[in-house]
Amino acid sequence: MDLKAQRAAALKAAREIVDQARKEQRNLTDDEQASVKSHMDTVDTLDKQIEGENLVKSVLSLDSTDNDPDEPSGPSTKGMTLGEHFAKAVGEAGFSRLKTVSGATVSAPPFVKAATDPQVTTGAGLSPFLVEYDRNIVPGYRPRPVVADLLGSGTLAGNAVTYFLEGALEGDLGMVAEGAQKPQFHQGDPTQVTDALRKIAGWFDTSDEMVEDLPFLISEINQRGLYRLAMVEEQQLLNGSGAGQNLRGLLQRSGIQTEVSAAGGDDDADALFRATTKIMTATGLGADGIIINPTDYQRLRLRRDANQQYYGGGFFQPQYGELGQTAAVAQPIWGLRTIVTQAVAPGTAVVGAFQQAATVYRKGGVRVESTNSDQGKFTSNIITTRIEERIALAVRWPSAIVQVTFTA
Repeated sequence: MDLKAQRAAALKAAREIVDQARKEQRNLTDDEQASVKSHMDTVDTLDKQIEGENLVKSVLSLDSTDNDPDEPSGPSTKGMTLGEHFAKAVGEAGFSRLKTVSGATVSAPPFVKAATDPQVTTGAGLSPFLVEYDRNIVPGYRPRPVVADLLGSGTLAGNAVTYFLEGALEGDLGMVAEGAQKPQFHQGDPTQVTDALRKIAGWFDTSDEMVEDLPFLISEINQRGLYRLAMVEEQQLLNGSGAGQNLRGLLQRSGIQTEVSAAGGDDDADALFRATTKIMTATGLGADGIIINPTDYQRLRLRRDANQQYYGGGFFQPQYGELGQTAAVAQPIWGLRTIVTQAVAPGTAVVGAFQQAATVYRKGGVRVESTNSDQGKFTSNIITTRIEERIALAVRWPSAIVQVTFTA
């Protein structure tokens, strides 16, 4: 097996361990961490060996015009993130070949500073470079967006989706005697609803010098730009007002149900369960998830009985009343997938049959585009990068969503 094949095998083995832990929604065990580290050490060692071989081949090829038969001619099949794809494409073509549009401009929204402070290597704290710096950006606190994972997903050919909400049932079937008049029932007229695609977008400036440091650009796209895009999307899916260019979020839909807990906090968990019953009673669907604020989840998770035992299992103990099994880090409430996020306000939780009730439509996916022709930036060696996506939210079954209010 050649070095590249060995590297691919070691990387695959490490990914399989990580993917299995993510699938089971748990952290890596000590043994798994050690195994992953061992595989990655092997990858690092093989990378150095491969680099050495490539150096030898480069020297030997100085007097030859023939292509190296051992080098693959096709595109790399290594899985890459969106940022890596973008950086690879730009790096190969050269940033002097970035797509330009004569006279193209981008106007900053009112809350964004004007394009007079691009990120440059001569900024405060970055100059002079008297020592070697690690140019990889260490990301700050960035919680993982997960609300969209609860919802159904779809794609659109047009720019809006129109559907019908079923009207209320009037009358019903009943038991009748032979020859007697049968009762009439009628399904109310449906209501037509149209949800249009809305765009989430933003941009940032980067100097040519910073672009040459590709790890920086990749981190900007993957960790900062795409993260912020996902955060705005999560807020819109839950709380969007529907006014202007906002989505109409789950909590702004007419027809969703409500539930309120009794004062004191002891009724909070019961209120969540009553919400699942309301969904089943109104729609016949079973709830499949709960969205809750971190402070409210903490209050539920740390509740204890008269013997000071945690109902959700202690930090060194198994589940309440059980033996021989360690408690999970983030346990589901009432057996439902529990999403802990600040996108839902403190004192509020959302229970729903999300997969059946709502669908997120996306058109074109996430787009990352760059140009140096914006507002004369070519002469300043400044590149503008734009990140955007178009999404729509359709809620076909509002009564399958329950907004729960906790009464402190």
